[in-house]
Amino acid sequence: MIKFAHNNFNVLNLEKSLQFYKDALNLTEVRRVEKPDFTLVYLGDNGETPHLLELTWLKDRTEPYDLGEDEFHLAFVTDDFESLHEKHKKMGCICFENPAMGIYFISDPDNYWLEILPER
Repeated sequence: MIKFAHNNFNVLNLEKSLQFYKDALNLTEVRRVEKPDFTLVYLGDNGETPHLLELTWLKDRTEPYDLGEDEFHLAFVTDDFESLHEKHKKMGCICFENPAMGIYFISDPDNYWLEILPER
């Protein structure tokens, strides 16, 4: 048997990223690993699913990450799509909308894209 454990994003400013994920998606810290050169913080969706987002902060990193041209993202489902869309609009973090598909994307402080889907 095999199952998902987590996804990882490297972040430049850990505190800024933690605040963004809390404010934008209500993700909360599940556990943290502190090492001399890096910190790992695992975020969860308050027990809705077992999936985690691992944020890796390399303490000596000062340059933004090059995310390349790959179109990779994480997707989140919400039962309150309209309210969440309005919240993200006010936060100024919506980076792409596709009304025909009924979805939109937000970007985090490191420009990772996060897809927001209505529960269907």
